[in-house]
Amino acid sequence: MQLVSGGTMTCRRSDLNWRDALHNAVARAPGGVQEAAAFVTRRRGKAISAESLRKKLKGIEGESVSMEMAEILTDWLQLFVDTQAVATDWIASLGGQFGLMIDFVPPAPLAGWPDELAAIQAKLLELHSLTGQLAGAGIEVLADGRVSVPEADRIQDLSRDIRTLCFRLERNANRAATRMGEGE
Repeated sequence: MQLVSGGTMTCRRSDLNWRDALHNAVARAPGGVQEAAAFVTRRRGKAISAESLRKKLKGIEGESVSMEMAEILTDWLQLFVDTQAVATDWIASLGGQFGLMIDFVPPAPLAGWPDELAAIQAKLLELHSLTGQLAGAGIEVLADGRVSVPEADRIQDLSRDIRTLCFRLERNANRAATRMGEGE
């Protein structure tokens, strides 16, 4: 199977590439690149225009995003409820390029769930739904023997959702066991 996009071997604007994942997250955040540039300027004490930041995020020849800037942008993205899960997608994509699997796991409620067993049951049902969607995406890929960038993105997103849900399920099971052990 090969990765294709419009006949060229590329992953541009796909979260398969770390720079694209960072660009996509910044673009989706409130205020987009304009607000991100203002935040970076305040944090670094050195001005950067929205256009300059856009070029760095797009990887225009001669432009690059430093690790410091990527960290600042991640801090900015984590300020927004809507972008918390995608704030670190670029890190997961970068890890994937080097054979590492990294997932964002949202924090649990402070004291856990009032009914951990109900939370476990809900997560198992959601897991069943997600694995069915992943199987469907896989069948679509196998139908023509080629993996398009959108298909690879979908498989990546579903795989990450499943892994994250499994981490959360594990956390519920551990809390439930700990609580039950307290009563013995």
